[in-house]
Amino acid sequence: MVMANPEVPTGRRQTKHVFVTGGVVSSLGKGIAAASLGRLLVRRGLTVTMQKFGPYINVDPGTMSPFQHGEVYVTDDGAETDLDLGHYERFTGIAVTRSHNVTAGQVYDSILSKERRGDYLGRTVQVIPHVTDEIKRRITGLGLSTQADVQIVEIGGTVGDIESLPFLEAVRQLRLERRRDTLFVHVTLLPFIRAAGEVKTKPTQHSVKELREIGIQPDILLCRSEAPLPSDVREKIALFCNVPTEAVIAATDVDSIYEVPQVFNAGGLDELVVRELGLSADEPDLREWADYVDRVVRPERQCEVAIVGKYTHVRDAYKSLLESFVHAGAANRARVELRWIEGEAIESEGAERLLRDVDGVLVP
Repeated sequence: MVMANPEVPTGRRQTKHVFVTGGVVSSLGKGIAAASLGRLLVRRGLTVTMQKFGPYINVDPGTMSPFQHGEVYVTDDGAETDLDLGHYERFTGIAVTRSHNVTAGQVYDSILSKERRGDYLGRTVQVIPHVTDEIKRRITGLGLSTQADVQIVEIGGTVGDIESLPFLEAVRQLRLERRRDTLFVHVTLLPFIRAAGEVKTKPTQHSVKELREIGIQPDILLCRSEAPLPSDVREKIALFCNVPTEAVIAATDVDSIYEVPQVFNAGGLDELVVRELGLSADEPDLREWADYVDRVVRPERQCEVAIVGKYTHVRDAYKSLLESFVHAGAANRARVELRWIEGEAIESEGAERLLRDVDGVLVP
């Protein structure tokens, strides 16, 4: 059973889809990578929308412990969503809604509600086609409602995880249905083995092999590494992963996440995406962004603010607050140093001793 393509309003082109996956290890920065690409495409004059798929069974992260999941990002329409949606808004300037964050729990909840109502007319409800069709419906539905030129879809989890398979199968089917309108970007890791003094490509090769075994050939590889990639390493990855050398792009570690769009632009990511999707777009004007990054990485003064809270040893629990200090500091050419203090320490050691030399206090 193949879901029919939704009708496209007269006079506008089909929304293009960029699917971002991750391999080797978790926490590679797929959200930052997706948001950075979104920023570059926006600066090229394209309209962009973004979507995050979380493979967990929870309906939303609102009931999940910050120790496990980090902050809950609340959208304008009141949805409790993944923290990556905060990055989407901060990098691209788009306003996200509940439709931009989909979890496996939401997908299964929708399917089970339909089954209880009898919508399936007694048919056996299965992962294929019912779960994958529901996932595809949510992807194409957002593209249709926003009428964006490009929809960037981040698939949570790591390739090889069982819980991610329905989402990967759904986007594999979309590639089959819309070959010219889809692009796969795979974020992977190139570990540096200090004892050997070299970067290892084998984890990336195995990660791409996992993708290809389920029918997905990545078009672009974003390779996280501590240092710039030598040309021979890029050529080796290209050969064994079946992609052009120009599609092996270094995602080199930087001091600030806000430098990532510039790194990707220098590596040719946005140019490659625009070309492969057949889009007509201007060259990106990154002067304003470059000025902002300069303010972040080269402050003229600094201050110190104490954050007194319950989850202070899990920084992602307060991600948006942390980033707000980065933005406020940049606006004033200042670096805001944060002092993290457990709330219980205030009771046991006293506020006067812990807070007397800070410039400000924030209690989340």
